[in-house]
Amino acid sequence: MVQHGNVKLSEVAIARLNKKLEPLRAILEVHPLYKAVESVEDLQIFMQNHVYAVWDFMSLLKGLQVNLTCIDIPWVPRGARIARRLINEIVLGEESDQVGGRFISHLELYIESMEHMGAETKGLNGFLQTMAALKNDYSDKNIKTALEANDVSPPAQAFVRKTFSFLQTGQIEVIAAAFAFGREDLIPLMFTGLLKDMNKGLGGTLDTFIVYLERHIEVDGEEHGPMSLQMMTEICGDDNDPRWELAIETAYEALEARVKLWDGVVELIKTERKKREAAQ
Repeated sequence: MVQHGNVKLSEVAIARLNKKLEPLRAILEVHPLYKAVESVEDLQIFMQNHVYAVWDFMSLLKGLQVNLTCIDIPWVPRGARIARRLINEIVLGEESDQVGGRFISHLELYIESMEHMGAETKGLNGFLQTMAALKNDYSDKNIKTALEANDVSPPAQAFVRKTFSFLQTGQIEVIAAAFAFGREDLIPLMFTGLLKDMNKGLGGTLDTFIVYLERHIEVDGEEHGPMSLQMMTEICGDDNDPRWELAIETAYEALEARVKLWDGVVELIKTERKKREAAQ
């Protein structure tokens, strides 16, 4: 575990949180989605929806950085010093990771992997442009409009709007809980193994995506996951602090949203498969 300073984890509160999340984590570990991806077309549908979860994860990260550090001019000290250090380390890894001898954000790596295997990125790029034009006005109405204007699927729309509902609270314990317990280590290693088998017959088309999954899961599990728990302790306090109750509720809602996203993607895969079969 990566340890910073003298942070003593709120072990009782975290254990209570993990117990609450255990049923949802069990669902995600064996979700039908992973076996539903049987072809390149299926994987394209998965990626075209999952990429929005990758993107709004970065938005949660920036929400934490805004609240825990000073990003204004003039600079003044802001936030607890250890939490400040932790979030800046996580930002460095997520926004400017070193992969294959180059610096790249995990979202950019994901988009590259989509392009390499023929997944559609037009909708995402249009959505990002629309969001950039909104500046800092990310009300639910504007998020909904941006999603619909770029034909984002209903499951991905619901997921993004749920994530931004956490950001819209402005409550640091809510944002931190959604970030800390909705990470990409929820994707089981089994799925990466299935993709490697699929990749053998595709001439390496999925190489970049496999690198993304392995790198992101590795970083989350070994570095950013432990850092996030330390950050939660700094934000929420000791085991009896009432902020933990809100954090636990938020974490549950975040994982529940992930289950619903996976459910929706499975249905999209089935629908598109039927269309392909009917056209043959």
